Amino acid sequence: MSNVSPSGTPMAASPLTRAVLEIDEYASGLGWDRPARLFALVDTARLRAQEPGLASQLGLQDGAAAAAYTPIEQEELPAGKPLDEFLGTIAWPDAVAGCALTVERLMLPPSAEASVPDGLDEAGLGRWVARHPDRQEVRMTVAVLRDGAREAAIRLREKDSPNEVLTGADLVPGLAGALAATFES
Repeated sequence: MSNVSPSGTPMAASPLTRAVLEIDEYASGLGWDRPARLFALVDTARLRAQEPGLASQLGLQDGAAAAAYTPIEQEELPAGKPLDEFLGTIAWPDAVAGCALTVERLMLPPSAEASVPDGLDEAGLGRWVARHPDRQEVRMTVAVLRDGAREAAIRLREKDSPNEVLTGADLVPGLAGALAATFES
């Protein structure tokens, strides 16, 4: 038995992991050096029942096999506004079961933390990381559900393959927490 679906996406145990990998695959198809993208996650069965026209537009006809969650890309994030500030302005309607975000960042291995110079502000730290020889460009896809479930996928630019995507619930806890806060009234 293969661990890869016919579409090339690795098979995943949980519906949320499958949604994260679907979004990661979509973002991968767009290429690198892209702005962050926000997605609403809706219950596919509920979408089919309550919005059959939209479900049909999305290729979710009755009888066809479909994932538990359907990601729906939202409008482009505002340029120049810090991500945390933007996320603080979001309120989701009840029909949205969860949300996900893809964002590209530079990351350093844990071994580099000890060499971070003292006294850097956020901009200075960003410049320092950008010049570090061990930096890695990554695309992070993080999703949360209203019930608190979390999942993330991380893809390294240098290992840009669906078989090299790392997944886990606690890979990007800060971003997952910020997304979860969008569901708090």
